[in-house]
Amino acid sequence: MGKWRFVMATLMLSALPIMSWGQAKPGQPAPAFEVKDAAGKSHQLSGMAGKWVVLEWYNKDCPYVKKHYGSKNMQALQKTYTSKGVTWLTVISSAKGTQGYLEPAAALKNAKEQGSGASAVLLDTDGVMGKAYGAKTTPHMFVIDPTGKIVYAGAIDDNDSSDPSVIAKSKNHVSAALDEAMAGQKVTVASSRPYGCSVKYQ
Repeated sequence: MGKWRFVMATLMLSALPIMSWGQAKPGQPAPAFEVKDAAGKSHQLSGMAGKWVVLEWYNKDCPYVKKHYGSKNMQALQKTYTSKGVTWLTVISSAKGTQGYLEPAAALKNAKEQGSGASAVLLDTDGVMGKAYGAKTTPHMFVIDPTGKIVYAGAIDDNDSSDPSVIAKSKNHVSAALDEAMAGQKVTVASSRPYGCSVKYQ
C-alpha cells in the first residue's frame, strides 16, 4: 500500500505544470510587460518605444540592495540617467508574505524615504515580469535600447561584496553600458553574473 501511495504521489507531481522562466539576453528583444506601479499607473514596454529603459530589481530588506541605497549610489545613478531621458523602473517581484513585499502605499513611502530617483516603482507581485526576464537577484539590472533590445543584463557592478565601501573602487556595469550604448558605441561588458539576494517569488 505504501509503495502504491508513493507511485500515485509521483504521478501527481509529474502532472503539475512546470513554471516557465525566460531569460532576457543582450542582443535579443526585451520581453513585453504590463505592470502597475505603486501609484496605480500601468506601464507597458510597448509604450516606451524610442526610449532608453533601465530595469532594477529591488528588495528593501536585502543587504546588497542596502549597499547601493544606503550609500546613495543607486539614487545617484537613477537621477543621472533620468535627467538624460532614460526611463528607470524599479521592480519589486516579492510575493505577498515574503521578504521585500510592499503594499502600494508602503512602496511609495519607501521610495520617498530612500530618495529614489526612479521613474516609477513597479509592483510585480505575481512575478510574471520577473520570471519573463529571468530576474534572479536583487539587484538584477537590465538596460533596454530605444529599439526594444537588451544591451546589458546582469549585476550592477563587478564587486559582489555587500560592503558599501567597495563601491568607489568597483566598475559600474550599468553606467558603462548606458554611456557606451547612448553614444552609439558597442557595449564592452554586455552581460555579467548578477549577485544579491534571491528574488522572493511566490
